[in-house]
Amino acid sequence: MSETPLAAPKVLTRTMLAHDIVVLQAKLLVDGLRDLILVPASLIVGIISLLSFDDSPRGEGFYRLLQAGKQSEHWINLFGALKNAPPDLQDIRGFPDADMDEIVGRLETYMVEEHKRGGMTAQAKDRLDKALEILKRRGRRAGN
Repeated sequence: MSETPLAAPKVLTRTMLAHDIVVLQAKLLVDGLRDLILVPASLIVGIISLLSFDDSPRGEGFYRLLQAGKQSEHWINLFGALKNAPPDLQDIRGFPDADMDEIVGRLETYMVEEHKRGGMTAQAKDRLDKALEILKRRGRRAGN
């Protein structure tokens, strides 16, 4: 039984990098146009879904729109060029494990718990005020 040699690492050429840069820009444009369409469409379909009184399942139109959006996200494959990156740059372990849904969920839970306790505690308000002040300062620095 002979062992097959390990494949040599792919060498990234300037042409490949230029190609990936141009393709990313095109994908960003398509992704942005999709988002530009999805913002008003999701609001309109969401409101119609909330107000519909017919026999169709509540929210069917809204969730069909989400399904189409998810499919388009898969089709666009915005960061597909990572397959050409060195292996150590393909790993995203440096990023938090939580996704946006989890972060929003944690924030909602926190706010509900604070509300049940009679509103926001003074300590929580101070933390929120400090965080907002930091964001304002960063925004002013970025704007200069």
